[in-house]
Amino acid sequence: MKLLRTIRLDPSDTFVFELAAEPGEWAVSGAFMFAHDDPDALDGKRRAAFRGGFLGVPSLGWSTLVQIVEASDDDRGALVELLAHELHARLGAPDMTAARAAAEEEVAFAASLCGHPRDTLVAVRRSFEKGVIREAFRALRPRGERKPMRAFSLLEVEGEEAAAGEDVDLVALAKERRGEER
Repeated sequence: MKLLRTIRLDPSDTFVFELAAEPGEWAVSGAFMFAHDDPDALDGKRRAAFRGGFLGVPSLGWSTLVQIVEASDDDRGALVELLAHELHARLGAPDMTAARAAAEEEVAFAASLCGHPRDTLVAVRRSFEKGVIREAFRALRPRGERKPMRAFSLLEVEGEEAAAGEDVDLVALAKERRGEER
């Protein structure tokens, strides 16, 4: 079986998101984190997480990319339990039974995204449309022969293209972060 793990190819997640997931955490889509948000009220780092972040477990931090990796049944079970614990302890699930059911659903959805070969990177693009959250996923794979991965020269995009006008200004976010640290 295959599941998703967070990956960080450069430090941008640490200033794009309020909380960046640690590299190597198990990951789920995380769309449920925005279920009660007003789409017009999202801004800054929360909006960046909504638009293009996967949720790392257990940190509940965000990652721009995830990697498809081999996982055992024990890994899957541990992820479900860890996510269920976070849903109950930090996100208000009424009890562990409800939390476990929700976690099972989230992990099953994450596993459904793993139909590509191991080590494929996956990106997400989220939007609100007609009152619901819509997610589009893109598989990013090395072109040609497998070579060591570099962040900017090897990826072939498969899936939905990014929408026009949806660019993230990394320079402005970095300046914003530096201003917060002072």
